[in-house]
Amino acid sequence: MAAIPYSSLPLQFLFFLLLSGSFLQTRTLSTDQTVKTFIFRIDSQSKPSIFPTHYHWYSSEFASPVQILHTYDTVFHGFSATLSPDQAASLSRHPSVLAVIEDQRRQLHTTRSPQFLGLRNQQGLWSESDYGSDVIIGVFDTGIWPERRSFSDLNIGSIPSKWKGVCQVGVKFTAKNCNKKIIGARFFSKGHEAAGGSAGPIGGGINETVEFMSPRDADGHGTHTASTAAGRHAFRASMEGYAAGVAKGVAPKARLAVYKVCWKNAGCFDSDILAAFDAAVNDGVDVISISIGGGDGISSPYYLDPIAIGSYGAASRGVFVSSSAGNDGPNGMSVTNLAPWIVTVGAGTIDRNFPAEVRLGDGRRLSGVSLYAGAPLSEKMYPLIYPGKSGVLSASLCMENSLDPNLVRGKIVICDRGSSPRVAKGLVVKKAGGVGMILANGISNGEGLVGDAHLLPACALGSDEGDAVKAYISSTANPTATIDFKGTILGIKPAPVVASFSARGPNALNPEILKPDLIAPGVNILAAWTEAVGPTGLDSDLRKTEFNILSAALLKSAHPDWSPAAIRSAMMTTASIVDNSNQPMTDEATGNASTPYDFGAGHVNLDRAMDPGLVYDITNDDYVNFLCANGYGPKLIQVITRIPARCPAKRPRPENLNYPSIAALFSTQSRGVSSKSFIRTVTNVGQPNAVYTVKVVSPEKGVTVTVKPSRLVFTEGVKKSSFVVTVTADSKNLVLNDSGAAFGSISWSDGKHEVRSPLVVTQLDPL
Repeated sequence: MAAIPYSSLPLQFLFFLLLSGSFLQTRTLSTDQTVKTFIFRIDSQSKPSIFPTHYHWYSSEFASPVQILHTYDTVFHGFSATLSPDQAASLSRHPSVLAVIEDQRRQLHTTRSPQFLGLRNQQGLWSESDYGSDVIIGVFDTGIWPERRSFSDLNIGSIPSKWKGVCQVGVKFTAKNCNKKIIGARFFSKGHEAAGGSAGPIGGGINETVEFMSPRDADGHGTHTASTAAGRHAFRASMEGYAAGVAKGVAPKARLAVYKVCWKNAGCFDSDILAAFDAAVNDGVDVISISIGGGDGISSPYYLDPIAIGSYGAASRGVFVSSSAGNDGPNGMSVTNLAPWIVTVGAGTIDRNFPAEVRLGDGRRLSGVSLYAGAPLSEKMYPLIYPGKSGVLSASLCMENSLDPNLVRGKIVICDRGSSPRVAKGLVVKKAGGVGMILANGISNGEGLVGDAHLLPACALGSDEGDAVKAYISSTANPTATIDFKGTILGIKPAPVVASFSARGPNALNPEILKPDLIAPGVNILAAWTEAVGPTGLDSDLRKTEFNILSAALLKSAHPDWSPAAIRSAMMTTASIVDNSNQPMTDEATGNASTPYDFGAGHVNLDRAMDPGLVYDITNDDYVNFLCANGYGPKLIQVITRIPARCPAKRPRPENLNYPSIAALFSTQSRGVSSKSFIRTVTNVGQPNAVYTVKVVSPEKGVTVTVKPSRLVFTEGVKKSSFVVTVTADSKNLVLNDSGAAFGSISWSDGKHEVRSPLVVTQLDPL
């Protein structure tokens, strides 16, 4: 079927396409009437009794069976269907239809890490949780490569009796590909297939020449994410010699349930993601890991965001949902997955690096990183060229067909980072006859570097070093250089550092809720990889490697009996804000001190999180009050929560959600002294008899913070206690940093535990 002509799209939608490369599902009927996929939220209680099932009702009253893609009945009540906009608009007026959401394409957020988190064999969190043996982790991603050693079920006990899922067979995936480790696997493609056509500009179809219509992973991201979360101990693991050692996940004995919702080069559609949430909760998962986000820089309200809706349905049933913050840092307000019932995790570095060095003809040595594992340059000096000197942007970025072989042949080429994959630039240089590449960061990436498995000798340099190389070329008649590769270095300091690509706050939807919540190891993590593609993911990369190093979030829970909010609280209040030099964590992009807008409550410390002392718990009713505080009416709240809501007569304040962080917003119009009060309640999960005393760190100038009471006394009979935090700001003396905020903290201590909450003070008028 032909795709819609661009001329028929509204201007706003065209602008959205240009910004993000994300496309709504569309195809054209022979009558030239555009058909799209819509998700319908239905009031399930209004089903006439004449229909035996909701599907019978939907297919009789709303859409024909051939139009219906998915029916949802667990985290969401309703269905998705392919209809014309006129049909959808007509159905939206039906009294049982609570909301109509147009399907959107989402994008993926794409061994030493357990030790770096403080996890050691036979002690602490690993041994106490039996390495996560009864926990079922649902991974929403690109599928899995089941033959990897990371997914062996050797010496793992029987599958937990609560498991109700299936092993869905398909292309190159049989029932034997599931075992006691990979206990379930499903794939969701109907949303993609409804988009029709190829995976071209508008079509969202699946390219079956590179994909498997099954849970098998053709991309690598899903295999990597799954083994990062729950990979078995795989000895003698490395990526072509780099990061050699034992690769293992955070919960090596946890069970994996694989939900393939994303497809190679084609993204992930909301209608399929929502179906996966429905299936995963029914199947019996304990944790859902989802590294998917909008990627369009725009945060939809919760009632129009299927990830927020699906994760609420999961969290309200006790399933812990962990998501990536996104990869659009270091830009402010770039964090995605903002719903307060989702744990949003940014990325930090670990204490391992893969150094490489650029040596210039004048003797200078510039430090960078690389995972190149081919034949070295053996210290031979080569001519050095910067194609961007010509002023042609495509040449400076080393885009496809932009380099003149006559100028490049036999030389090391400088390529600017951006617009195309980092490893793809090296392939362009190689095709043009270049012998090596220096990948130079721009100002936006700062000094943040990512190790890549380059196809030719190549080294990534930070912005300052990149500028130094370009200056050397401009000032030298015959510039030369070589690249030396140093292998793997452990014990790097400082670490962790907030990764430059990790998405940042403030929260664009609800600045009263600090996001991201935490950071965790997410840079250059060694984990399992697919055999369908080489370690760069490029079609031309024919290498095969059992382990690859990618940037990915890492999170796992060891407390299945706690609510998702309690688990999140335990991780946030015990997180670290200092690095392994015992200095405040820095920002890789700038080298300056990082802030809670970058790291949330801090870098996760899973051993400390096992015994947090106090937790900030949140009930489903609390979340409903939070939605009321956002001005949502009963109908909109029901879209998210599945049941009609009653809001209090007096509208609550969103900042009074019992969150383990506090964000005090003062109007930019306010003059003089203003105060705000916040109510929080903590639950004692430590020793029954305990007394906690408060410690307040106020922002430096113009802010005073008081906490009443200043002591909390717990006994066998008193497990909960509430307190009030009052933040007073004097606009005349208030000093805010470059991100427009000032930061402090509130900590409760009983001598053994320190329960710390970040405090943010800002002048911002909520949208």
